[in-house]
Amino acid sequence: MGGRSTSLFGLWGLVLVVFGVVAYAVTRGALAYSFLHIGLGLLLIVLYLTSSRDSLTTILGERSTKYGANAVVYSLIFVAVVVVVNWLAARHNHRWDLTSQNVFSLSTQSKAVLTKLDKPIVVDAFVEGGSDPQLQDLLDSYRYTSDKLTFHMVDPDKERDLAERYHVTELPTVHIQYGDQTATVTRDVSEETLTNGLIKATRTTKKVACFLDGHGEPDIDNREARGFSSLKDALTNENYDTKKVLLATEQDVPADCTVLIAAGAEKPLFEHEVSVLTNYLRAGRSALFLVGPRRGAELVTLVDPWGVKVTNSVVVDQVVRLFQGPALGLQILASTYGTHPITTDFKERTIFPMARAVQANAAGKTGITATELVKSSPTAWAETDVEGVFQRGEAVQDDKDIKGPVPLAVAVTGKHKDMGFGKEGETKLVVVGDSDWATNQFLTQLFNRDLMLNMMNWLGGQEELISIRPRAIKASRAQLTPDESRRIFYLSVLIMPEMLLLLGLTVWWRRSTK
Repeated sequence: MGGRSTSLFGLWGLVLVVFGVVAYAVTRGALAYSFLHIGLGLLLIVLYLTSSRDSLTTILGERSTKYGANAVVYSLIFVAVVVVVNWLAARHNHRWDLTSQNVFSLSTQSKAVLTKLDKPIVVDAFVEGGSDPQLQDLLDSYRYTSDKLTFHMVDPDKERDLAERYHVTELPTVHIQYGDQTATVTRDVSEETLTNGLIKATRTTKKVACFLDGHGEPDIDNREARGFSSLKDALTNENYDTKKVLLATEQDVPADCTVLIAAGAEKPLFEHEVSVLTNYLRAGRSALFLVGPRRGAELVTLVDPWGVKVTNSVVVDQVVRLFQGPALGLQILASTYGTHPITTDFKERTIFPMARAVQANAAGKTGITATELVKSSPTAWAETDVEGVFQRGEAVQDDKDIKGPVPLAVAVTGKHKDMGFGKEGETKLVVVGDSDWATNQFLTQLFNRDLMLNMMNWLGGQEELISIRPRAIKASRAQLTPDESRRIFYLSVLIMPEMLLLLGLTVWWRRSTK
């Protein structure tokens, strides 16, 4: 072969060597591809050099050799740029989530939990065959958010000792280790359940939510529409224990109660129970009262000294129905919130199916700070003719009514010494003018659950957990196995560009040698 004929081999060889080096620099795992290309490329270059009949000086003087030298220089520059970019990317990693529903972004709660880690946390994910692309993507997002988290995808058939140590009996199972504390997530592994597992593993003590019972309140074990079982489950995920308390037979609220919840009582409280609740608040404890229209008269009186005015009203709002025009509705959509730790960065919609106006009334009450947490839309008002609404279905706004936006909930902080109790202490109280919004039927609608849990975490002294929690997101996504991902990478990034470049060089060489 002549020098001109074999010069094409030299160009091919350069291309193969460059792609082999790039593949190794980028993947660190494509050894067969890299070595095959580098070896074959060097062989073609040697063939080009040795098959020429001219001397090396003559070869170096050829125009094709000069072009080849230029190609080598540009190729080396390209390789150097790729290596430097890869090195910088590895040390300054950043991710962009371009999906419409932020599929690859963690919720604010997940991020808050991860950023509060003060020591390493290890996650072992036991999955069939040791591979679960969707779960690995999720754990990658956790690891990206906090360098204190490490995870391993584990095949229980290959690592039986580890699976037995963590009592793995079903797949998938995720074991979380944080110092001496552990938590386990099984079956339904999602961002919500994983973050709940992190919360349980990183908390040294559990809070206790006590539900007042004995007056027809929604039952925390009732899974029907009017029950509170969904609230119980949500509190359990926030590291709360839950239990019922019957104050009619108690001299005091149990000492282990972090927060007392009185919600939706259909029958009046006994005088003894009101006295117990009064002492409970004066002792510097925390309480959540959900008082809907025409109920809880004893609680209305109880909270008045604490700067909360629960009005005798029902909130109505205008709704627009298709082909019917405006009408009145009792389901109140709220998206206006006061300035308070409970509603920090909270801008989502919540729904209150039947509410009364609850106003802050702390003026002149020393030591009490009352904040109106939630307000209706400006078109709503609090109708004071309650019987007219419930008996005749009528509501006409007049001067006796409370104009919108109508406050629906109030948060109170009472400083005991400033209040004249003669001792240090602080009482936290939240009063909401609706009890139905926290039932199974409505808790999971819009962002009711987040607002409810934010109230509980503020009352329970867990302000770091106040956030928007993970939600189920539907999105179009393709789940690829590692082998499928590698094949797509080789075809789209290496093989196809390489073939096009080789073909282009061949066409250019044939035209230039004519």
